[in-house]
Amino acid sequence: MKAKDVKQILKDTAYPHTAASPEEMQCLTYLQQRCQQIGLTTRVEGFPIERADIRLASLTVDGRVYPCKAYIGCGSGKVEGPLYYLRNTDELSFSLCRDHIVLTDQPLNMWNYQDMLKNGALGFITFTGRYSCPDRDIDQKTLRPATSQGNKILGVNINVKDAMDIVSRSLKHACIEIEQDVFQADAHNLIGELPGEIDEWIVLTAHYDSTPLSCGSYDNMTGSIGILGVAERFMKGHHRRGLRFIWCGGEELGLLGSKDYCAKHEAELEKVVLNINLDMIGSIMGKFIACCSAEERLVSFLEYTADELGFPIAARTGVYSSDSTPFADKGVPSLSFARIAPPTAGSIHERYDTPAIVSPEQVVVDTEFIAGFTGRMANAVRCPVKREIPEKIKDKLDVYLNRKRPPKAQD
Repeated sequence: MKAKDVKQILKDTAYPHTAASPEEMQCLTYLQQRCQQIGLTTRVEGFPIERADIRLASLTVDGRVYPCKAYIGCGSGKVEGPLYYLRNTDELSFSLCRDHIVLTDQPLNMWNYQDMLKNGALGFITFTGRYSCPDRDIDQKTLRPATSQGNKILGVNINVKDAMDIVSRSLKHACIEIEQDVFQADAHNLIGELPGEIDEWIVLTAHYDSTPLSCGSYDNMTGSIGILGVAERFMKGHHRRGLRFIWCGGEELGLLGSKDYCAKHEAELEKVVLNINLDMIGSIMGKFIACCSAEERLVSFLEYTADELGFPIAARTGVYSSDSTPFADKGVPSLSFARIAPPTAGSIHERYDTPAIVSPEQVVVDTEFIAGFTGRMANAVRCPVKREIPEKIKDKLDVYLNRKRPPKAQD
């Protein structure tokens, strides 16, 4: 993979390609053609997700109409009532949600959403964007089934500038009206394989879907290019273990593609010794990191390898919010690589995620390191990473996957 190839791929895919959209299929077809060009045979696996045609989304606060987008899957209808601004996540703050429409700047995770429901919230308003940026973009959000648990109230998303206007004016009464038709549509995983000498596998993953406002160049066409580059490196090379490459769909909606793959292929995961996930590499600025959902020794191995190759890295154990997590949850030692740009030099999930914040040359450099590490794992006489997940990582997986409530200090 050369810098000119990276630049071309970034240019060709610089458009929003959300899961289960025609643009997602356009991007998937393009990646499949790129795989064909290097000689990698691929297959496509679809999985259903919830989508909607939204006919009406309206928010009125004290007679003022604010632009908004309805949460996909939150239902249809009309609700109105007094407005309450939820600033904190303590019990008192949640208790004041009762019989109110709640404007919140808290993450709409399962726990916060369910606490609003438990305390009698009528509806909710979230906001996205940056006050300092000139746009007034409104992100299209989804009320994920894992969040709602089947219990739905109407919700809309607005721009942060309007949220600040509502709060600064101390507006009192809100009305939300939504009409939407919900349907099932297929998102897709793209899978290619290079068998090895033995029936053990290393799985490399990267998601290729974007959020609605974003071209997804940094997050995560860079990772998709990265595993394409690794595949190209090993097309004619020796590798003891098989290499499986998965371009995952639906990551931005809750790791749906990797979760679907792990569910469908759970029996095959017994032969997977390691998952290597790429999510945002090659940014012009920023440090290279590795988050390992595996034994602590893998962190040391990465640090030694980085020193050997002259490639600085910040490695740690933990759970990364990306497609490595479903593999770790199934008992597969996993790690995610990323180059994390400073907030002022890199954007995700908004219109500013374009090829302009990515260095094709750095993508090549990052990919070379990842390929070198992959080769060490693929050709080891015995995979040095224990095929077990430490208890402290299991505990973090339980929190991340909403099986256990996070400690209050982490709210």
